[in-house]
Amino acid sequence: MFDDKNELNAVEICAGAGGQAIGLHSAGFTHSLAIELDSFAAQTLRDNTNWTVAEGDVADPAVWNPADYQGIDLLAGGVPCPPFSMAGKQLGSSDERDLFAWAVEQVKVIRPRALLLENVRGLASNRFSAYRQRVLDRLSEFGYVADWRLLHSADYGVPQLRPRFVLVAMLPEDAVYFNWPEPRRAATTVGSLLKDLMAENGWPYADEWAVLADGVGPTLVGGSKKHGGADLGPTRAKLAWSKLAVDGRGVADSAPGPDAPHPSVVPPKLTIPMVARLQGWTDAHDWKFAGRKTAQYRQIGNAFPPPVAEALGREIKAALLHEGVPHELPELASDLHDPIYRTLSTADGFVSMEKLQSALAELSQATVEKRLAVLSRDFEVEIKTGANGTSYRLGEFKGFTGQADHDRHSYMAKHRSRIS
Repeated sequence: MFDDKNELNAVEICAGAGGQAIGLHSAGFTHSLAIELDSFAAQTLRDNTNWTVAEGDVADPAVWNPADYQGIDLLAGGVPCPPFSMAGKQLGSSDERDLFAWAVEQVKVIRPRALLLENVRGLASNRFSAYRQRVLDRLSEFGYVADWRLLHSADYGVPQLRPRFVLVAMLPEDAVYFNWPEPRRAATTVGSLLKDLMAENGWPYADEWAVLADGVGPTLVGGSKKHGGADLGPTRAKLAWSKLAVDGRGVADSAPGPDAPHPSVVPPKLTIPMVARLQGWTDAHDWKFAGRKTAQYRQIGNAFPPPVAEALGREIKAALLHEGVPHELPELASDLHDPIYRTLSTADGFVSMEKLQSALAELSQATVEKRLAVLSRDFEVEIKTGANGTSYRLGEFKGFTGQADHDRHSYMAKHRSRIS
């Protein structure tokens, strides 16, 4: 069980089974609070730490009060991925599970010295350029300097592709000391990492399997309570695993025994301990996952790999302690993600099509109209047609930021048991 001797404190929302928590703890943070919806994951946190764990919907005031943690060193979390996943419908703010915008609003309440939020690569797509711009603009309004970065887990010792889109925000006096973590030079392979676990029951072909598995695997997919079980992901992922001599159609109860066939004949399945190691858990963590196999696999597969979280945590800690040489803020600046959104959001009234075309630096009206159609998926967009042509005005953001009358509340009340 982890001790609490670290000098910096963190609150983690949507903490899952502790992947990000382990990494942040290793980097020098102690958790003042971890909030998690899934009962199995919450139990895992209780079983392995002495931190305060709040179980329930992180946006429910009955579960915790963000104002109680004003001035915390770090607010961190991995809010739900389905609203942005390229494997889904990419509903963004229209998805009742979306908590990204809500999490950003808590910065105004908590005033942490730093914010760390991670999500899937889909959030980096053009579909969400206005969403990202709104996030950066809100943080700027709160007095923070923010930036996004796409990090690949394989660059930090995790033998998976597993790209994660990460947001870091800090107050200016700390941001000048922040640097994104540098990738490791040598990649870890599935075979080298798991060979000893494959051999633990006397399988004679573990060494030969390790040679066949000499590569980086695809992203582990944890699935949800609604879809997916204890297998390694969709068809494309299973095919990629098969090229590494791994049967991705399920998770085994134990490693291959002495009579198991050669991997070229029958590729082995991974076990829960193997999957956990692929996500970055090590024997030293001595981490026990609550629930049965499927519940354990979902916790692991949905986690933020501890080594990636540790790399980020160390850089955030260094910045908060003002270690190193300060640099110019543009290295952590709010780059312009969506000029159409920026033009509309800063305008006083309606904006003409001509001005929007100028903002986009393109002459095509069809291109602007296409961008406006995407924008309207996350924001209300008013349209006015007159003698001088068509003009537009940006309305309310459709996403959940804590509104008492938002549809998310009824959705959570109806589907609470199916959400993970």
